[in-house]
Amino acid sequence: MDISKIMKISAAGMKVQTARMSVVAENLANADTVPEKPGETPYRRKVVTFRNALDRATGTDRVQVGKVTTDKTAFGRRYDPGHPGADKDGFVATPNVKGVIEMMDLRSAQRSYEANLNVIQTSRSMMQNMLEMIR
Repeated sequence: MDISKIMKISAAGMKVQTARMSVVAENLANADTVPEKPGETPYRRKVVTFRNALDRATGTDRVQVGKVTTDKTAFGRRYDPGHPGADKDGFVATPNVKGVIEMMDLRSAQRSYEANLNVIQTSRSMMQNMLEMIR
């Protein structure tokens, strides 16, 4: 396989992992966002899905961001009768964001990003070595 194709595939992998890290950061930033009025819904966790896309110019498959969807798991509940968003029983709906899961997703995205970066660095090194051999 052509080294430039390998680098393009790895760059696409880095791009989707960057999008994944952005969504995780948004989830973590909104982990404590609760409704201001009874009956409103809190922040709903977002999830990135990936898909393969054929790059016709190179004839290779590349990963792309498919969709950013919302996680349909149930919201949490916290007893806080003095909160303006509390229901008649005194419970406030809390986001379905779990910090531990988000941190695991973030670490997974970081590792994948680093792996793709290593592929690009190795490919660049191989190209330089090849050019030096030709001289």
